[in-house]
Amino acid sequence: MTTTDVFLLVLGAVAVGSGARVVSTRHVVRAGLWLVVTLGAVAGAYLLLAAELVAWVQVLLYVGAVVVLLLFAVMLTRAPIGASADLDRDGWAGALVGTGAGLGLTALFLDGYRWQLVDRPAVGSAQLLGTQVFRNWVLPFEVVSVLLLAALIGAVVSSRPPQAARAVNPVRPPQAARGVNPVRPPAGGR
Repeated sequence: MTTTDVFLLVLGAVAVGSGARVVSTRHVVRAGLWLVVTLGAVAGAYLLLAAELVAWVQVLLYVGAVVVLLLFAVMLTRAPIGASADLDRDGWAGALVGTGAGLGLTALFLDGYRWQLVDRPAVGSAQLLGTQVFRNWVLPFEVVSVLLLAALIGAVVSSRPPQAARAVNPVRPPQAARGVNPVRPPAGGR
């Protein structure tokens, strides 16, 4: 067992533990911060596997953009920051599904690799990866960007008050905003 293997085990444990905290916490903002820790541990695993470009893309896109977008949407929609009564449900169904998925993945990996050593593939260059993404995968790349834009627009629209609430609180006229009473003329005038 090499030092890289030990670090991979530690980062895997951090990723699994913080991932469990993402789904078990009742605070939305804390769940977002635990997600940052999870994605950071995955980026560290990519660094150890000599995939530096993928690690930095992970940090920039997921940690830097998606989590910030998630927290921005929470703040924009005025969602409750503290513990939510909506999240106070029995966890047995989720635990059952998660345990089943974990056991299924474990069986899949054990059957697929049968405890054999697997050589790491050759590391690709950033130029090769960019060529593959922007030549062969440009349509899914653009669809994801449109989807994120639609999610942001949806968050802005859903955070606006209903039409009836805006009619009750009309915008003040410009004179009232400047401190001038539109009924009474200013002092010294007629």
